[in-house]
Amino acid sequence: MALQIRITPSILNADFENLGGEIERISITSDLVHLDVMDDIFVPNFTFDFERASEIISVSKLPVDAHLMVSKVDQIAPKYAEVGCASVTIHAEATTDIRGTLRAIRSNGARAALALKPKTSLEPYLEFLDDLDMLLIMTVEPGFGGQKFMTDQLPKIAQARKEIGSKAIWLQVDGGISLDTIESAAAAGADTFVAGSAVFNSSDPAQMVSTLRLKAQSVGN
Repeated sequence: MALQIRITPSILNADFENLGGEIERISITSDLVHLDVMDDIFVPNFTFDFERASEIISVSKLPVDAHLMVSKVDQIAPKYAEVGCASVTIHAEATTDIRGTLRAIRSNGARAALALKPKTSLEPYLEFLDDLDMLLIMTVEPGFGGQKFMTDQLPKIAQARKEIGSKAIWLQVDGGISLDTIESAAAAGADTFVAGSAVFNSSDPAQMVSTLRLKAQSVGN
């Protein structure tokens, strides 16, 4: 059976001075908007602090998929759920209490997600599947937009799809997703796609979202 495809554009490549307008441009065709939160500690880049992120969440016309690339994520993640995120992703490499933090996110009304960096193996985290609503396989090293899709992550995506099986867990990929790569990621089993530069560097971001969706759906899983 074909998987339901979701496209979640990342505003990392959008105009930060006009985020409300940028989100509105993609609101008709997108499922969620992906909010990359970086603290210049866990990753070597800074995007938004909690206060600025909260403002974006409060005005977004799309449900917000917050991807927390920050240290001390156990303390801050539930707060993103409290202020209205639809989904909150923590990194396995940044948390000291994976299960507790995932459950805290859920208890505050958001979907709970776990992200794995490219060099992080999937196997040690399979025990947390029952605590997840989404699993994110990074297909670039987190920290910067516009990087090249890492094809060596395709086997990990396929393994994750096999392990998820019939569980109601979204399988997200983030990094280098474009018209050239989305079909490969979909064929491996991903159903939720983060696309940043491919969307916001295009002449028509909303149309690009639709085209990416069609490309992913064409695979048929």
